[in-house]
Amino acid sequence: MDFVIRRANTEEYAALGEITAQAYLRDGLLDFGESDAYLDKLRDVGERAAAAEVLVAAADDLVLGGVTFVPSGGPMAEIARPGEAEIRMLAVAREARGRGAGEALVRACVDRARSVPDCTGVVLSTQRTMRAAHRIYARLGFTRAPGRDWNPLPELDGITLLTYELGLRDPGPEAPDPAGEGA
Repeated sequence: MDFVIRRANTEEYAALGEITAQAYLRDGLLDFGESDAYLDKLRDVGERAAAAEVLVAAADDLVLGGVTFVPSGGPMAEIARPGEAEIRMLAVAREARGRGAGEALVRACVDRARSVPDCTGVVLSTQRTMRAAHRIYARLGFTRAPGRDWNPLPELDGITLLTYELGLRDPGPEAPDPAGEGA
């Protein structure tokens, strides 16, 4: 691996915002292209960093990509339930793809979630066409949660985001009955 995963520095916000915006635009992920209102959200890394944790994959001083990690109950959460962290806005620059940065960013979010007290899972939304991302999620143990799929623009038909989830805490075997009497 020829990059590191770390928190984004304020001087990297503009570069990461543009990487994220261009990834969504060039991959055809914005229904309204250049006029899509979500484009401003993708570019505004400062707003994300004020409400969540923004991580980057960086090689020397070059940002390759980034992701937003929303701890349990964070204000940027869209689909997380109590006790769940959420991954948002994962993007890798086109010229940096295929180097493992996307998977490393998702792994970093999962590791971060494991360190959050009482965090029992991680969720994320993705589009049907993001097949490379789906493969990453599957490799890391995420499973589809079709009952949680949703439409971010309910006033428009035909927009459905897929939900993936990963459980972090296995409740383990039931605690033994201290009296040894059973139920």
